[in-house]
Amino acid sequence: MKEKFVTYLNRIGTRIRRHKIKSIILLILLAGYYFCLPRTLFATPYATVIESAQGELLGAKIARDGQWRFPEQDTVPDKFKKCIIYFEDQYFYSHPGFNPAAMVSAVRQNSRAGKVVRGGSTLTQQVIRLSRKGQHRTYFEKLVEVVLATRLELRYSKDKIIGLYAAHAPFGSNVVGLEMASWRYFGVQSSQLSWAETAVLAVLPNAPSLIYPGKNQEILLLKRNRLLKKLYEEKVIDKMTYDLSLQESLPQKPFTLPQVAPHLLDRMAKKKEGQRIRTTIDLVLQNRVNQIATQYYNQYRQNEVYNIAILVVDVKTRNVVSYIGNAPTDKAHQKDVDIISAPRSTGSILKPLLYAGMLDDGKLLPNTLIADVPTQISGYTPENFNRTFDGAVPAQRALARSLNIPSVLMLQDYGVYKFYEELQAFGLKDINKHPNHYGLSLILGGAESNLWDLCKTYANLSSTLNEYNRNSGKYRTREFSNLNVDAAILTDFGKEVYAKNVLGAGSIWLTYNAMKEVNRPEGDEAWRFYDSSLEIAWKTGTSFGNRDAWAIGTTKDYVVGIWVGNATGEGRPTLTGVSSAAPVLFDVFNLLKRSRWFGTPLNDLEEAEVCSLSGYLAQDNCPKTKQYIPVNGKRTKVCPYHKMIHLDPTEKFQVNSSCENIENIITKSWFVLPPVMELYYKSKHTDYFTLPPFRSDCLSTQNVAMDFIYPKENSKIYLTKNFESKVQSVLLKVAHSQPGSKLFWYVNNTYLGTTQTFHEMPLEMKSGTYYITVTDEFGNEIKRRIEIVRE
Repeated sequence: MKEKFVTYLNRIGTRIRRHKIKSIILLILLAGYYFCLPRTLFATPYATVIESAQGELLGAKIARDGQWRFPEQDTVPDKFKKCIIYFEDQYFYSHPGFNPAAMVSAVRQNSRAGKVVRGGSTLTQQVIRLSRKGQHRTYFEKLVEVVLATRLELRYSKDKIIGLYAAHAPFGSNVVGLEMASWRYFGVQSSQLSWAETAVLAVLPNAPSLIYPGKNQEILLLKRNRLLKKLYEEKVIDKMTYDLSLQESLPQKPFTLPQVAPHLLDRMAKKKEGQRIRTTIDLVLQNRVNQIATQYYNQYRQNEVYNIAILVVDVKTRNVVSYIGNAPTDKAHQKDVDIISAPRSTGSILKPLLYAGMLDDGKLLPNTLIADVPTQISGYTPENFNRTFDGAVPAQRALARSLNIPSVLMLQDYGVYKFYEELQAFGLKDINKHPNHYGLSLILGGAESNLWDLCKTYANLSSTLNEYNRNSGKYRTREFSNLNVDAAILTDFGKEVYAKNVLGAGSIWLTYNAMKEVNRPEGDEAWRFYDSSLEIAWKTGTSFGNRDAWAIGTTKDYVVGIWVGNATGEGRPTLTGVSSAAPVLFDVFNLLKRSRWFGTPLNDLEEAEVCSLSGYLAQDNCPKTKQYIPVNGKRTKVCPYHKMIHLDPTEKFQVNSSCENIENIITKSWFVLPPVMELYYKSKHTDYFTLPPFRSDCLSTQNVAMDFIYPKENSKIYLTKNFESKVQSVLLKVAHSQPGSKLFWYVNNTYLGTTQTFHEMPLEMKSGTYYITVTDEFGNEIKRRIEIVRE
């Protein structure tokens, strides 16, 4: 009995072991089946494709393997689904990945023909075959395809499988995928194809060589019409559609892909190669701006100016809505260079940022008089574009006219380091050297920046002002954000706070008001292009040597930036921001919707009494006017140029109690500028009156003033030779407050000569240090120490 029981147990154990082995084998087979299909079915490179904000094709860059293969679409047009199913796999939605009946029928036909005349593959099997490119077509390979096809059916939906087929099917030459084929052969998106056009593309993967223009047209036509007939018989299309489709011609000449924004395509390809990117570009606007760029390119190339860049930004979203990286020039003139991101000399384009910073810091008021006189600072001698001097000019007028000398003096007062830090806060990344490297030339083009960063800065400032007015005096913590050209990215502007980012809304508003006045530069005929009804805050800039012409403007809604020049850096005499970049700017703005002017940020402004002549805070003796100033404007100086003087009854002479009865003395406030400022100011302002002299019978010292125009204190002067090899002299200049006064000139106590009315004295000395002394007939004296170097 015991032996039987042991035998019974052994049998049970054997059975368990056998079942266990079978289970293990079954698990191994199931695991092999599960993992037989690669996780990434198609490890092929794709073309980089960019689309507009509305989904239209802007351009594409060929894949690394030289194939025009677009990334897979989310959906496949319904027309193509029906065409490909009725042509290739009518039972697609009902089979598990392979069709046994079709396979048996194919084997019979191939046996009768003695060669392969029919494959019997389903669309799912064809997807597998496309993914396993290079495999020989054998019965074993067919079996592998069947297994992998069933596994693919378990992983993906039927629509996804059709999508894979549509994205990877060959359509002749190096054209792969439905979307690229649609553009190549019909010049439209696949969703816009007619039934006849879709039918052509449905039959092509079966015989891609049929698409060659002018060849095999009859065979292709027969295939297309046979498919159209089947669609009609299956009641997919009606009789009218069928008849009209038969009349459509076959594609002939291949279409070129749209290249609406080629430089943007290159920019995006560096970040997202092989992807389909929905951009923020407005296609209609992009096309019209392209036309403007072409128009001006054809005009400017007559003057050997070959490159133009244009950027249009939506202020509210920071989205780039138009991107022209370069004009449609040729390879010899750097047509592939994207100038929007290229560092170029800034010219005067940074001046509004300095003006706004000084307003915000309480360093000046909008109409504060700034000196505009011959200036030399540590050997640096700035000059105005027109090489003239106003003596003194209101700060906002200096900005509107883009005067260089006042800007340099403003930067000297504000501080190069402080302005440099402000530019860093704006994100001007190409201004990256030490502030000492730039010095005061920073404001006149001594630094480089690019169109992208500059437009970003002005867009951020405009948005700061807009949001401050919209949010009742609040700012946003991330207002100074980067521009965006990828529609999938939404800018995060942070939370609302009362603390400003860089500049307050009041100083921005006052700066924009000054920039709006740039539309009236004196004596410049280029402004026939200007539409006076269009309110824009804008600024031009021209770099040294006329190499770069800039124009940047902003409204509440848009920022437009223009650069014109030669990518090679070659300057042209006629190239200026005013004559070359500004007309393009206005033409682009005319394409955009009109905007109301910026709202007044009253919470960041104060109304104050200022001197109507000097622009400083008014003192008791000033003629006064009320004006909005920044909150910090209360820290500025009171007017230093008005003084009380005493006049005789005729008001022609100054007097005092030594020569006139007190009851006859007339006390009057008088506007008096320093001598050098006065010398140039009075030539521009006929309403400026110099101080009257003291009457001859008065016992007081004459109230006169004089100062050196040139040279400045501790100047080093280089005497150079002219074309005749003769050493040229230096011309010393002095300004005197009393016209017609005599001045006596000395060098190291040696008498040089006398001047009257025009106080200029030539000086030619050996190298060395000298002391220049000038006295007038009233006993006043001024001195200068200079160093002369003969070269």
